Amino acid sequence: MVKQQKHEPETPYLSRIQVLVAMGVTSVLLWIVAKVWLNFGNVYLFKLHWDEKDLLLGLGLGLFITALSGLAYRLCSPYRKSADYYLELVLRPLALPDLIWLGLLPGLSEELLFRGVMLPALGLDHLAVIVSSVCFGVLHFSGSQQWPYVIWASIIGLILGYSALLSGNLLVPIIAHITTNLISSYLWKMGRV
Repeated sequence: MVKQQKHEPETPYLSRIQVLVAMGVTSVLLWIVAKVWLNFGNVYLFKLHWDEKDLLLGLGLGLFITALSGLAYRLCSPYRKSADYYLELVLRPLALPDLIWLGLLPGLSEELLFRGVMLPALGLDHLAVIVSSVCFGVLHFSGSQQWPYVIWASIIGLILGYSALLSGNLLVPIIAHITTNLISSYLWKMGRV
């Protein structure tokens, strides 16, 4: 009789407080990097303004990304395994109200840095979108088996980067990112209850 081994994560499971603190610290660090880059890098912040049309565009894009993620999750086993590992690590210890922070903190801080500062700093062109997207993907690296999740996050970074360029408003990727995080994390968490 062959005994199956349980695969433990490379990173030990975290408590709710550890996840919330890590999320908060990461968001503050990304904000600091963005602020320092803006102040000392001769860079400007990508245009951000309130526009109802762009708000709706961001919501629609967030729903599209969520649906695309669900499709990839169902059809691509390596991505599903990688996503489950990452989401188990991050979401398992969180309570449902904590998902609001999971939507807001990364959605704001990551978009500020990767689309708000990095895109203009790198030239607001295709190469800028690609480089910022790869950096965004690498931020989601949490272990040596996580490359499918990093690749997926890079693809999402491309979508968010081009949404900023095409709309001319950082509000679009911010709203899309927050929407995606909120809905995806809620659906994943409810699927585990």
